[in-house]
Amino acid sequence: MRLSTINLQKRLSTHLNQLPLSLTLVAAWLAGAIFLFSLAPYGFWPLAIVSPAILYALLVTSMSGRRAFIIGEAYGMGLWCVGGFWLYTAIHDYSDTPTWLALIMIALMGLGMGLFHGLLALVFNRMVGKQPFSFAALWVLQEWLKTWLFTGFPWLFVGYAFTEEYWLSSLAPVAGVFAVSFVAILLAASLVELLLRRSSYAVVSVLLLAISTSLWLVNPQWTKPKGTPDLSVSLIQGNISQDIKWLTQYQVETLKIYAKLTRTEWGRDVVVWPESSIPMFQDEAAGFISEMIEMANATNTTWITGIPYKDKAAFNASTDKYPPFYNSVIARGVEAEGLYKKQRLVPFGEYIPFEGVLDIFPSLAGSQDIKSYSRGSDQQSPLKVREHNIGTAICYEVAYPDTTRKNAIDTDFLLTVSNDAWFGTSAGPLQHLQMVQMRALENGRWFIRATNTGVTAIINHKGRIVKRAPQFERTVLRGEIQARVGNTPFMLMGNYPILIIITLLLLISYFGKGLTTLRRRG
Repeated sequence: MRLSTINLQKRLSTHLNQLPLSLTLVAAWLAGAIFLFSLAPYGFWPLAIVSPAILYALLVTSMSGRRAFIIGEAYGMGLWCVGGFWLYTAIHDYSDTPTWLALIMIALMGLGMGLFHGLLALVFNRMVGKQPFSFAALWVLQEWLKTWLFTGFPWLFVGYAFTEEYWLSSLAPVAGVFAVSFVAILLAASLVELLLRRSSYAVVSVLLLAISTSLWLVNPQWTKPKGTPDLSVSLIQGNISQDIKWLTQYQVETLKIYAKLTRTEWGRDVVVWPESSIPMFQDEAAGFISEMIEMANATNTTWITGIPYKDKAAFNASTDKYPPFYNSVIARGVEAEGLYKKQRLVPFGEYIPFEGVLDIFPSLAGSQDIKSYSRGSDQQSPLKVREHNIGTAICYEVAYPDTTRKNAIDTDFLLTVSNDAWFGTSAGPLQHLQMVQMRALENGRWFIRATNTGVTAIINHKGRIVKRAPQFERTVLRGEIQARVGNTPFMLMGNYPILIIITLLLLISYFGKGLTTLRRRG
């Protein structure tokens, strides 16, 4: 005799709740851990469906709020301890942290970031109806919170697994990476519901997939070519090891390496050096910068470089200890001008969080003033290059969808410079590149990416990699880029549509659960 849906759910609930909590937590941890393999460089995207589906199956049964929170926390720890393990290279190899301490720090990071999924599980268990819409909405909510809460760490989003799966990522220019995540999570939870013989959710999932697939097949051109000749670009990859990059005695050698690599590239429209390729402030490298500008002007070339920038004009000796300084990009040479100051800084890498708190420790008092970069304004003018506007992102800030979107408005193409040498041969740099592809797709702009050790690449307005340089080689990547104008729907509306949708779904689910509870009591 066929089991009814209710009986099937009760049996599933009984079996899962009879499992020792330790086994359930191991299953949740492993479910989070396998998600890494859906992202670059592995790219097995079905795991981006399987991984959250397992978490949904573990949470959809009846349980206490405490048990739900611990299961979600275990999933989050697996996700971050494995998916974010590339941080170990920076902590251990380049910060001289002992192995045991570096592993503890990774575990603590996983514990902290796991709170997002722990709270997701708690809210899903206690406050809303247990069904795919509320689960997908809560998932997107916690991804969005990671873009700004506690300065933000916007990594390991489900949507990135589908960056090159255009039957789904075609939603990105419409509503951004969070829309892609929403549909993927809804599909994952709906597949679990199919096993419980509830097919209505799967119908909605299929409908959303049909919309995204139609967009892929129709291939709408949200932006259009500007009509100007393509620009020839040369992206210089210096491959300077991180352990010597900032040594005073190696600074001149670094400048020589970049100058030598560029010697054959003068005469191209644009030459780009990566983040902090000049490892000193602009006043300290004034002579060298003047030489490069002279070469650029003499050969009809625009030169763009990353450099630490000291703002002496903003220094007030009576109130400040030091001039503010920025992680920046400058454009110089023929028909070029502009200075971009990084807006999104890396906690503990570029600034010390909770500035002023360290003053309570006498040995650390004032240390944050020496170590911290200043944040650039979010109202900066784009770089100007040959009658084009360039939207710029430095390193990790390209992971922020809304920051990149704002920088892309009224620009013709996008630029990001980075130094991923911190993360060695780990998956980190390749995950980073995948995010750049998603940003290109969201904004309908070509993206050029110049890095120190890789991955240096040219990406078109559909998020496809046109050219890329091999990692860990001292080389030059040459190519052509197309200027484009117009706005994608995402550029115009940002994350508001998907945030409004998930808010409505959560409210409906919350009040629906409340009404159901009242009826049962009545």
